[in-house]
Amino acid sequence: MAAFERVYSGAPWEAKIGYCRALRAGDHVFVTGTAPVDEQGRTFAPGDGYQQARRCFEIIQRSLKQLDVEMRHIVRTRMFVTDIRRWEEFGRAHREFFGEHPPCTTMVEVKSLIDPEMLIEIEVDAVCT
Repeated sequence: MAAFERVYSGAPWEAKIGYCRALRAGDHVFVTGTAPVDEQGRTFAPGDGYQQARRCFEIIQRSLKQLDVEMRHIVRTRMFVTDIRRWEEFGRAHREFFGEHPPCTTMVEVKSLIDPEMLIEIEVDAVCT
């Protein structure tokens, strides 16, 4: 059985809800849904889909580094967006972070996220061999 290694961001809702930011199980890494928040826990760049997506990927990247995992190890991304018509903004940030190592991806429109100012939430899976 694989040992689990967990990473926490320190956000108060992790303990309140009972989850971790990222979890490594052997060669597999799972990053929980990541919202565009600033260092104080407020929504980052309200109204700007591109900047919010970039912020999500920055938080994801920071979590992965704590597990010695690189963005190139990501095999799947899932983007939950509140307005699918803004797909190009979200997609532009996605492309910038993955460049030569594009993962499989899904983008779906959802009714809302936990904060109405949030336009996107992203989760990823990675495999390190």
